Amino acid sequence: MAAMVALGFASGFPFLLVFSTLSWWLKDAGWTYAAIGAFSLVKIPYAFKWLWAPLLDNLKLPLLWRLGRRRSWAFLMQVLLLVFVAAMAGSSPAEKPFMIWLWASLVSFASASLDIVLDAYRVESFQRHEDEQAAGAAVFVLGYRLGLIFSGAGALWLADFLSWNLVYLLMSTGSLVGLVTILLVKEPKTKFKYQTKKKKTATLNAKDFFVKAVKNPIADFINKPHWLMIVFLIFIYRMGDAYFAPMAFVFYDDMGFSKTEIAYVIKIYGMAAAIAGGLFGGIMLKKTGLFKGLYICGIIQGLTTLLFAFQAMAGHNLWMLTGIITLENFSSGMATAAFVAYLSSLCNVLYTATQYALLSSLMSLARDVFAATSGLLAEAVSWSVFFVIAAMFSLPGIYAVKWLWQRQK
Repeated sequence: MAAMVALGFASGFPFLLVFSTLSWWLKDAGWTYAAIGAFSLVKIPYAFKWLWAPLLDNLKLPLLWRLGRRRSWAFLMQVLLLVFVAAMAGSSPAEKPFMIWLWASLVSFASASLDIVLDAYRVESFQRHEDEQAAGAAVFVLGYRLGLIFSGAGALWLADFLSWNLVYLLMSTGSLVGLVTILLVKEPKTKFKYQTKKKKTATLNAKDFFVKAVKNPIADFINKPHWLMIVFLIFIYRMGDAYFAPMAFVFYDDMGFSKTEIAYVIKIYGMAAAIAGGLFGGIMLKKTGLFKGLYICGIIQGLTTLLFAFQAMAGHNLWMLTGIITLENFSSGMATAAFVAYLSSLCNVLYTATQYALLSSLMSLARDVFAATSGLLAEAVSWSVFFVIAAMFSLPGIYAVKWLWQRQK
């Protein structure tokens, strides 16, 4: 469980560096709302990481393979993250927008690849103790939230008295947490064996690789009852939060909140609430079961997103914002724990990395592609109307949970 916290941190900290923290840097550089919203497409590797997940699931790295199937890839990706985030620190959004896009894209790719490996490592670590899978997911999310505090509140606090370039250079050191941890932990014990490849059977092995690494995991998933509705649920469930997220820091800045206020009051208290919500969500699932927990969290998510419409009318009211952020992050923590546990329950241990990457990518696709239009909507309507629309995106997910829950009964 201690390792899950540290690895969750390693998985979480790069995300805001190419998302909301970067959005504030872009706003300071003079970018428009529409451009900032569209730039969120830089996270598109998260949505398509399933395409190369079979490679991370089946291929061994030269030299590093002695660390193990999961640890070797995790080590490599964290080294790349250290390099790419440091490279972002040497870029300028105002003078060289292409370079900030290039390095941010590479950070997204390395981070998405690390997610593939660490999600598989987490699921496989509890494969012999399935009753602890939900608890493991909740603790991993705890570490993920701590990583978000580091690259969210930590970066904003530093940005009030340091340049953004120096802030990102300091943020690159977050990779050291994962690097040290992955060297200390053990490889999960599985029945997986690397396939040897002989020259005379190279074509056959390539075909076998495709069948084993791509076709079989997908075929296994689509054999599940109501798999199309499961896909729809995964795509739509977190849509309300996802749609608001690219414009969150832009909204706070428009309301007159300083970077220090966001860092101290909102991000730290909000993340504490998210951590508490994640742990509470893990406990709640033990009592309610997965579908009832997802249903409850879906309703609460929509209501807390709607609260931001009242904040938009109130303007710069720090106490009100702190209360709303606390409630919203607590519900988000609950929903994340429930959703991660649900995705984990859908995976066959024979294809852990590929299936989990495929499922989580569907969620990312909604967040990264559809949410890229949020900047256009923010320019077209008032902030109050914007949040009412974002809250309504929760309704299809609630319906999908109820539909699957009834079929399960």
